[in-house]
Amino acid sequence: MSKFFNLFPTAKPIIAMVHLNPMPGTPLYDAEAGIEGIVEAARRDLKALQDADVDAVMFGNENDRPYELKVDIATTATMAYVIGRLRGEIQKPFGVNVLWDPKSSVALAAATGASFIREILTGTYASDMGPWTPNAGEAMRYRNRLNRPDLVMLDNVSAEFADSLDRRPLPDRARSAVFSSIPDAVLVSGTITGEAASTSDLEAVKRVLPNTAVLANTGVRHATVADILKIADGCIVGSSLKVDGNTWNPVDPERAKEFMAIVKKARG
Repeated sequence: MSKFFNLFPTAKPIIAMVHLNPMPGTPLYDAEAGIEGIVEAARRDLKALQDADVDAVMFGNENDRPYELKVDIATTATMAYVIGRLRGEIQKPFGVNVLWDPKSSVALAAATGASFIREILTGTYASDMGPWTPNAGEAMRYRNRLNRPDLVMLDNVSAEFADSLDRRPLPDRARSAVFSSIPDAVLVSGTITGEAASTSDLEAVKRVLPNTAVLANTGVRHATVADILKIADGCIVGSSLKVDGNTWNPVDPERAKEFMAIVKKARG
């Protein structure tokens, strides 16, 4: 059974996103607020999510648009600094996601003590960022070089902002990825951040991977989460918990609490 299932005290966990404000050097960075502004915004969102009793949190750099396939070292360093500042306040299992750079995610997890990472680890894509050919073998070996064989790797097999150049059906790609590249969980996504994954895709992937954790990665909403949890082994949620359901807004404490109330009822 996947290491993923051992991370959480409850079945069908909800992993909630702490979308960090733009990093130094990126086009949307707020130089006036500075790094301290990133820390305080993350602290506010972290508190709101933990007060809502999500099962885990994940720190990511979704605001670092335009995205890159290999990030500047300052991004990883700043993310490590921010998480380090908040480390004593984190009460839940936590993960990290450096878009779209698996080795940087592994390095950040090793530096901060994160339990898991999310990345595109397998496949070949035509993307908004150009040709995209992730290397799961490199990321997995780097994990071991940094003495983190326990680090749980979540592989998004239907990359956002991209189209797979592999014409095998998604369930075949997912099953093959688990066999060849040994991720600890598989994620199914919509076309872009905040857009729902196809229910039929989730069902098809879970059908061929009954013993692997399969999670809905994008677009999970208050109105849909109960039905999604009938299929998936958990969800990653960001936009739905924000003010007005907008990805770029802060977490709305009441929306987060309402979401988790629905989840707890659905989980029984």
